[in-house]
Amino acid sequence: MDRMIYTAMSGANAASQRQQILANNLANASTPGFRAELATFRAVPVRGDGTTSRVFALEATAGHLDAPGPVNPTGRSLDVAAKGNAYFTVQGLDGTEAHTRAGAFEVNANGTLVSAQGLTVLSSTDAPIVVPNNAHLDFGDDGSISARVGDAPPQNLGRLKMVTPDGNNPLKRSDDGLFRPVNQEPMLADAQARVQGGALEGSNVNPIEAMVGMIAVSRQFELQMKMLQNNETNDRTASQLLNMNG
Repeated sequence: MDRMIYTAMSGANAASQRQQILANNLANASTPGFRAELATFRAVPVRGDGTTSRVFALEATAGHLDAPGPVNPTGRSLDVAAKGNAYFTVQGLDGTEAHTRAGAFEVNANGTLVSAQGLTVLSSTDAPIVVPNNAHLDFGDDGSISARVGDAPPQNLGRLKMVTPDGNNPLKRSDDGLFRPVNQEPMLADAQARVQGGALEGSNVNPIEAMVGMIAVSRQFELQMKMLQNNETNDRTASQLLNMNG
């Protein structure tokens, strides 16, 4: 009986973890640049005496959905959407380089270009981008930045550092929601990366798919709980029979 309990418990635990991931995806369905998190589980046979008729559900390596989200024009000069599979580069709170698809930039009180979370946006030279006072920013298709102050000629502020992950240099989501290289080595700027100014990329989460997945996982969890209840009933019945025979 106890073996059945552990088997059902592993399935219930896996369903609970998947439900948390789906709920987080659904909560970020309107977050700019959000990448849907994927949950992957695999069945592992329990080996021992007898046949391997039981399996445990274990979490496998999880990743994120790379499909781009919809690009929504905003008309705001500080909003930038990355094209293709390119990512913006920011400086994380731990001081390391990190990457994001969210391009809703701001200029802080120190005149530095930052992300919506207040993280410093880095240029192609790995340096912060300092914006002159009262300047209007324009972003070129290649990520170049020019600042205009009044009627003065535009001033070149550099270029956004854009990186494009591939099979040899993949990115992995960190606990802070930013993406970092799997090998933990800073990535080189991609000169071919392109952006669209005055627009933001939306989340690539499919709300309908996430809701359907939550319903399916909820039913799976209920099934595992019913197995535990049945096992408890069987155990109680077996105990009563043993007492009668004793």
